[in-house]
Amino acid sequence: MDTSAFIHFLLDRFKIEHAKRDRSGVYGFTQRLMAYNSNKIEGSTLTEEQTASLFDTGVLPKSEDYYRAKDVEEMNGHFLMFNKMLDTLDSKLTEDLIKEFHYELKSGVFEDRANGYAIGNYKKRPNMIGMYETVLPSQVSDEMDKLLAWYNDQEISLDILASFHAQYENIHPFQDGNGRTGRMILFRECLYRGIAPFIIEDSNRPEYLDALKMYRQSQDVTALIALFRKEQEYYWNRCQYFLTE
Repeated sequence: MDTSAFIHFLLDRFKIEHAKRDRSGVYGFTQRLMAYNSNKIEGSTLTEEQTASLFDTGVLPKSEDYYRAKDVEEMNGHFLMFNKMLDTLDSKLTEDLIKEFHYELKSGVFEDRANGYAIGNYKKRPNMIGMYETVLPSQVSDEMDKLLAWYNDQEISLDILASFHAQYENIHPFQDGNGRTGRMILFRECLYRGIAPFIIEDSNRPEYLDALKMYRQSQDVTALIALFRKEQEYYWNRCQYFLTE
């Protein structure tokens, strides 16, 4: 199966299974895989089994361990963000759409609301990525406008997606949830632009962070592109099960 046929298969199955609330196919598999890995990259304590149970049944398996409420809330938010992504695949990427993704991810997170974080809107306080400063709140809107104007003027390829993602993460437009919204945009734009989609695995987190650091230091996305290609192959191979009769 070529890339075009693979994407057509995904879009068709995502639409049907999401509408029927069928969690047993490639839609449910992708929801669980992406939510687990993307949240794990950000420090979630939930396991793959717990993520699957939460998505499939809405409850966590019985355990003697304590669950961090924020991890559960953000996992549920990620499921909702994925659904929003599917429901808006007929629209081009805009600032408003990105804000909608963030709202779905974060609107149910008590800790963020209690801390006064902007939900579904750009950050109101400066934030850093480790020791690196990001764009100041007063400059975010202009920088995002410029980024999307540049992006929508390109012939989209994996190289352009890597550059977009690195710039997006450098801007860090939201108070929290930038990585998860950024990775959802990547998956979404692959489907929208006819590029083989991918999910960044938590096991490749060091490689992913090093690639983003390389861009911050030298505007080089070579390592990020290589990672994206590796993850394309991984997701493609994992989906083969659903293509076999």
